[in-house]
Amino acid sequence: MMFKKIHVRSYEVGMKFRDGEFVSLLGAGKHFVFTRFGQTKVQVVSKRDPWIARGDASDQLDVIVKSGALSGKAEVVDLKDHERALVWIDGRFSRVLGPGLYAYWIGVREVRIETVTIENARLEHKELASIVRGVDATRFLDVCKVERDHVGVLFLDGRYVDQIGPGLYAFWEDAGDARVVEIDMRESQVDVSGQEMLTADKVTLRINAMVTYVVKDARRAVSASDDVRQSIYRETQLALRSSVGARELDTFLGGKDDLVEELEQNVRDRAGTLGLEVVSVGIRDVILPGDMKDLMNKVTEAKKAAEANLIARREETAAMRSQANTAKLLADNPTLMRLRELEVLEKIASAGNMSIVLGEKGLADRVVNLL
Repeated sequence: MMFKKIHVRSYEVGMKFRDGEFVSLLGAGKHFVFTRFGQTKVQVVSKRDPWIARGDASDQLDVIVKSGALSGKAEVVDLKDHERALVWIDGRFSRVLGPGLYAYWIGVREVRIETVTIENARLEHKELASIVRGVDATRFLDVCKVERDHVGVLFLDGRYVDQIGPGLYAFWEDAGDARVVEIDMRESQVDVSGQEMLTADKVTLRINAMVTYVVKDARRAVSASDDVRQSIYRETQLALRSSVGARELDTFLGGKDDLVEELEQNVRDRAGTLGLEVVSVGIRDVILPGDMKDLMNKVTEAKKAAEANLIARREETAAMRSQANTAKLLADNPTLMRLRELEVLEKIASAGNMSIVLGEKGLADRVVNLL
């Protein structure tokens, strides 16, 4: 047969090729294609899928665009090396396009193409969350998220650029090597535990300390050390060894507050160079060797026994001194002596009946006179 019948629906378009070269577009309706001379082919595509990227149409898109056949029928975008495109279909984000020539059918679907440059490596867009979830987004974008109470230190090609707050960020892959280092701005604690060290009098101690700090300069905290937490651990460890090694055991145990103050000052000075601020430094535990612990317990027990003995002797001395003063006072004052005797008799009489046996001449008279 010399003719071939082609039916193109309202949401379709026919693309006519002869001997592998684009000829024209066929609109909706019935078409009869003459096929006697040469090889004629009609590719019918649906405009419901607006991206023209299939079959012969994709291979010859530049020819089709130059022919002007797509004018008014498709949205054409030609992206240079420094350009990217964000495609929206029916108000929903579809994909990211890299450098190249693209075309999208219009009329059936609402197509919007937004062209952006990558000269600024960071992509800032009000609908960034939708963009990073789109098709091919990870091919073109480096996506990161800074969590709450954190700060991101941004480096581009190894150079410091800015500090960014909590949120979602995206950077163009081909615009440079973007790196975001996330720093926690909340209070943090470092445990310096199980540290064995010698005092000035060669006594081995095991000490557990703790440092609480906050990050004040995020850029310095990232640049001054590869691991700021490990750095503050080492500085505290060295300062603790230096402070303990300069003290004898008795001085250390009797002046731990002075030690903590000295330790905090030393750590604070070094922490400032790391971009940190020390909130507090404390010693949690001091563990003595077993034999030293027994010896210290014995010393403490002896001290307490001596103190108890001293207190008892002081009380006895005070009681004897009081009795001597009372006896002297009664001896010098007969009236007070009589009053004292009456108090004694009164106490005896109040306890019950009192019987008096007189066996000496004149004693009765003296008792009557006393009463």
